[in-house]
Amino acid sequence: MDLTEQINQLEADLLELGSLLGKSEQKRVQELLKQEQKKVEKELAVKRQQKEQQARRQADPSAASKAAYTVKITNYAWDQSEKYVKIYLTLKDVHKLPSENVEVSFTDRSFSILVKDLGGKNHQMTVLNLLYPIDEKESDKKIKTDMVLVMCKKQTTKKWEYLTKAEKQSKDKEKPNVEANADPSDGLMSMLKKIYSEGDDEMKRTINKAWSESQEKKIRGEDMMDI
Repeated sequence: MDLTEQINQLEADLLELGSLLGKSEQKRVQELLKQEQKKVEKELAVKRQQKEQQARRQADPSAASKAAYTVKITNYAWDQSEKYVKIYLTLKDVHKLPSENVEVSFTDRSFSILVKDLGGKNHQMTVLNLLYPIDEKESDKKIKTDMVLVMCKKQTTKKWEYLTKAEKQSKDKEKPNVEANADPSDGLMSMLKKIYSEGDDEMKRTINKAWSESQEKKIRGEDMMDI
């Protein structure tokens, strides 16, 4: 069914709903009919807008490529389920575009999205070097109100800590470098020095006393071993 047929059908539905609403006497039934009426009116408005855009493209086939410029998509969020990594791209009125204006392509380690002629611009986003491989054939997109949902199908159910390898590497660099063979007592000494430098006189006396007693015990222990 093409757009013209869909619009004709929605218009007929709207007329039928209006007729039923006029005949209905039950308040609950009237409310249900009004809700359905609003739903059909909204869908009809979207279809009419799509038809207008289609007519403009047919009149000037190069119109879609005449968008002023291409901008990068920066407003997004992501989360995951056991099977999918989901990227949410916020784009106002994207649901009003024909579905063919939203193109998404996948490889096993990347995805790219291009939204054509939205608000006089093309919108693009490419994510490379995903943290883990995805199943490109089972990955897909969904268009929602003011949003595109990119669904990357995981090859395994492994949890993703980051979206890309670059994010992981960046976070790893921020972590303190602790040598595998480092003496655990070094960390304790550093902590004690910090407490000592930041503590009051009473705290310093307590630490000095404990340190002195510890050294005395250590010396007595060594002396006993020499006997």
